[in-house]
Amino acid sequence: MSILKGNGKKIIETIIKVIGICSILPVLDIFAYIIFKGVPAITWSFITEGPKSGMREGGIFPVIVGSILLTIGTIIAAVPFGILTGIYLVEYSNDNWLRRIINLTIVNLAGIPSIVYGLFGMAFFVMALGMGRSLMAGSLTLGIMSLPVIITATRESLLAIPKSMREASLALGATRWETTWKIVLPAALPGILTGIILSVSRAAGETAPIMFTAAAFYLPFLPESLSDQVMALPYHLYVISTQVPNMPESNMMGTLFVLVFITVGFNLLGAYIRNKFRKFR
Repeated sequence: MSILKGNGKKIIETIIKVIGICSILPVLDIFAYIIFKGVPAITWSFITEGPKSGMREGGIFPVIVGSILLTIGTIIAAVPFGILTGIYLVEYSNDNWLRRIINLTIVNLAGIPSIVYGLFGMAFFVMALGMGRSLMAGSLTLGIMSLPVIITATRESLLAIPKSMREASLALGATRWETTWKIVLPAALPGILTGIILSVSRAAGETAPIMFTAAAFYLPFLPESLSDQVMALPYHLYVISTQVPNMPESNMMGTLFVLVFITVGFNLLGAYIRNKFRKFR
C-alpha cells in the first residue's frame, strides 16, 4: 500500500508539473513571436524619430514619450491616494458600516471594464471640468482605474503584519502614526509595491481610457504642458493596425515589441525593488 501511495503521489506531481508547463507555453509562444517579428524592426531611427508619411514611415519617439508621461502621471495620481486609503482602512477606521461600504465599493470598482473608466473620464474630466483631451485628463482617468488594485494590495499587506508588532511599538511609547510610518508600512512595502506594479503595468497597456481622454491620432511634436494631447503606444498600435491602410508589418510589430518591452520592464524593475526591500527587512 505504501508503494502504491508513493507511486500515486509521483503521478499527481507529474501531472501538476505537465499542466504548469502547458499553461505557460502559450505565453512563451506569444513572446517568441513578438521577439522574432519585432526585433528586426527596432532601429535607432525607429526609436528616436517621429512618424512620417501618414505614419507608414519614420519612428515612434513621440509615442514612447507620451506613454511614459501617462504612466508617470498615473503613478502621481494614484499611488499616494491609494496607499493612504489603505492605511486608513486598516489602521484608523473602525469596523462599521462605512468601512464595509468602502471595501465593497473597491471590490466592485476593480471589476469594471476599462472602457467604462474611459467614458467616465471623458464625461467628468474632459467635459465637466473642462480639461479637454489632455495629458492631465488621461493621467487622472488611469489613476482612478488603478486605485482599486493599489488600495486592495495596501490593505492586504497591512493586514498581514502581526498585531504584536504594533502593540510592541505602542508599548514603547510610539504614537499610532509613528508605529504605522516606521514599523508597519516598511514591513508591508513589498506587497504594496506588487500592487502598484500590477496596476501601473495594466494602465500602461490600456487603450480605451486614453482613447477618450488623452490620446491623439497623430501628433508630430512632443507635449509641452499637461493640457496637451499625447500619442501613446496602445492607441498608436490600434490606429496603425486598423485605421491606416498599407501599413508595413514591421512598423506594427516593432511598436508591439516596444510596448511589451516597457510593460515587462516595469514588472522586472518592480521585482528587483521588492527583492531589495526584502533584503533590508
